[in-house]
Amino acid sequence: MKMLSLETELKGNSYPGRGIVIGKSADGKYAVTAYFIMGRSENSRNRVFVEDGEGIRTQAFDPSKLSDPSLIIYAPVRVLGNKTIVTNGDQTDTIYELMDKQQTFEQALRTREFEPDAPNYTPRISGIMHVENGNYNYAMSILKSNNGNPEACNRYTFAYENPVAGEGHFIHTYMEDGNPLPSFEGEPKLVGIDGDIDSFTEKVWNSLNEDNKVSLFVRYIEIETGKYETRIVNKNK
Repeated sequence: MKMLSLETELKGNSYPGRGIVIGKSADGKYAVTAYFIMGRSENSRNRVFVEDGEGIRTQAFDPSKLSDPSLIIYAPVRVLGNKTIVTNGDQTDTIYELMDKQQTFEQALRTREFEPDAPNYTPRISGIMHVENGNYNYAMSILKSNNGNPEACNRYTFAYENPVAGEGHFIHTYMEDGNPLPSFEGEPKLVGIDGDIDSFTEKVWNSLNEDNKVSLFVRYIEIETGKYETRIVNKNK
């Protein structure tokens, strides 16, 4: 698979929707993840990321303008022991709760499907990072309608063992802007991961469409120790 530039992928797509990047830093020391949200409607754009324990949650920037919280207010990131869960919806809680009961990432997601937001039927994208005793692996998932047909749910899981330094994978909800919005297709894109947490955060944020970007979360987890650093960027301030 050809390695793509994350910067180019983002700059070339005005509306990838919500996106998850997971990989390993170029120096091999860090497990890396980024999660961003974008919005076209006032309701979607009226959000910020805030820290919540070891994870984050979305909240309304201006509560008086919040019209429907059902699909936009959730915890995108939660930490369960040595596992970091990153998703684009409340399936974060499903994964956390069922993995806490010894079910697998894939088993937990079997209980969920794409979002009920006709006619888009937005895919649910999820990732999980496992960092323990100097070892690191991750998996990503997408649950999507069958080419816009809500009668069928297509489920894909991709697992990456012993990730290579400087490499990551990028999955997002929409192929491009449109009406209805076309769901992501294919396996997660192979992208390069470079720079420290601040330069990586800056590169991703500056590559997102200025009109549509809302918030960005980035975390670097030290593979040897499990210690992490986090960056949050919100357009609304």
